[in-house]
Amino acid sequence: MTSELIHARIEQKRPSVLIGSETAYDGMLTVETTREHIHEFLKFLRDDEELQFNFLTTLCAVHYPDDPGRELAVIYHLHNWRQNLRIRVKVFLPVEDPHIPTVTTLWLTANWMERETYDFFGVIFDGHPKLTRILNVDDMDVFPLRKEYKLEDGTRTDKDDRFFGRDGHEGRSFD
Repeated sequence: MTSELIHARIEQKRPSVLIGSETAYDGMLTVETTREHIHEFLKFLRDDEELQFNFLTTLCAVHYPDDPGRELAVIYHLHNWRQNLRIRVKVFLPVEDPHIPTVTTLWLTANWMERETYDFFGVIFDGHPKLTRILNVDDMDVFPLRKEYKLEDGTRTDKDDRFFGRDGHEGRSFD
């Protein structure tokens, strides 16, 4: 089954749920939907007799601070083991309203993935059985993988940038 056939099946069975689609550089079909449709759409992808995307490989997020109203992307990678097919599903959320339904009712493995995504990006998975931090301390009041936070502490004096390839000659060619 090709990306074109998968897309055609989705358009045939769920024509109103897609916002966009593309076949990415890696050959994987990437589709976009809304948070209002995500749960029903993923259930369809899992249960459809032709598609059978029965395994949630990855659930993660990306922060796009320069895309107003679409700053947070929640990304699901699904796998059809029988035919060795993969699909990527994206939902974009505004950072001011980072709510999306949980998919722990579809895949139990989503539990920890959703907790990690909450912990690092602040995405709130409505209906999650225990949406608490999983890797960071409980009283942390920031989401460290959002790009609004600096990667390094500029006040540190205990490191020497020369040892990390940053000696002030970035971008120069040394022939």
